[in-house]
Amino acid sequence: MTTSDNSSAWPDLKPTALLVLADGTVLEGFGLGAEGQAVGEVCFNTAMTGYEEILTDPSYAGQLITFTFPHIGNVGTNDEDIETVNMAATPGARGVILRAGITDPSNYRATRHLDAWLKARGIVGVAGIDTRALTALIRSKGMPNAVIAHARSGKFDLHGLKEEAREWPGLEGMDLVPMVTSTQRFNWDETPWEWGKGFGIQDKPEFNVVAIDYGIKRNILRLLAGEGCKVTVVTATTPAEDILAMKPDGVFLSNGPGDPAETGKYAVPVIKKVIDSGTPTFGICLGHQMLGLALGGKTMKMHQGHHGANHPVKDLTTGKVEITSMNHGFAVDKETLPANVEQTHISLFDNTNCGIALKDKPVFSVQYHPEASPGPRDSHYLFRRFTDLMREKKRA
Repeated sequence: MTTSDNSSAWPDLKPTALLVLADGTVLEGFGLGAEGQAVGEVCFNTAMTGYEEILTDPSYAGQLITFTFPHIGNVGTNDEDIETVNMAATPGARGVILRAGITDPSNYRATRHLDAWLKARGIVGVAGIDTRALTALIRSKGMPNAVIAHARSGKFDLHGLKEEAREWPGLEGMDLVPMVTSTQRFNWDETPWEWGKGFGIQDKPEFNVVAIDYGIKRNILRLLAGEGCKVTVVTATTPAEDILAMKPDGVFLSNGPGDPAETGKYAVPVIKKVIDSGTPTFGICLGHQMLGLALGGKTMKMHQGHHGANHPVKDLTTGKVEITSMNHGFAVDKETLPANVEQTHISLFDNTNCGIALKDKPVFSVQYHPEASPGPRDSHYLFRRFTDLMREKKRA
């Protein structure tokens, strides 16, 4: 490309996207993905890979994700790495904030450019933001509410955007599960992906598991199936009587978005009845938080949350440290756990609770994501721990 005599050697590019924080701070950048605007809580994710899985994780509903790694989009997107089960529901993250523009994909599995994929999913994005400075701000002041606005014309109602960011109430007190849960019951038999083979099918299940869908991820279901489970997924508001009528060997409490205390208003009574039945129960993420509530504990909003694929967690039952994938802005307050609940895992970043188990029943949960996707596979053993509990219960 040559530069004409009349053009500027240093063009003054007009911003086509804004990130407007609730305190009135305005950050200019260049739009990507869908045009429009999205309001939510700004968090940062430190994962270097797996952006497609992150952007389709229903647990991110109500949030705008800042990727700390600058090279996002360079392996494109595909149809296999999506984590959303209910494709008709809210896509997960409301917006995405990047340091650099998206390059053309360079990967044999890529079927689509990330920018085109974001447009198709209705996700608003902005590039050209100093994500290091934004991350430092979040670490200092906590996760702010904000609006991302993208308009190719470069024209924005700045006053209106500031007002929207300022007046958005935040995630505390929000039940976002209705936006992401399944609309009807369904069965799952797909097993984890293998190199050269793709996904498999579980055709000889040993266990009957009912999974309560608060925004469940596909790879959780695959790992359950891979451990020999026939999985029946039910909606978040399914009564305990209907769940127990299926005579499950185990009940799984899924991940999901929003404030656990709010979702717990209808979920906790169901979980309590499942626990009282003696059915082996396993929870992850939001499921862990609501299990904590059902057992008598309380949850709390975190300062900056944990989002990434490199978080060290210590298993207090074995003394081992595992590197985990995390995505949560609320946590179980370990100081509120009753005497019959054992703290099994802690974060080595800030010592917050990352796992609990009931001392007298086959019930346990973890805050982090042992299914990884993206992230390390250190914690896959937890799915085996769940099937071991079911096997012991069946033998008794």
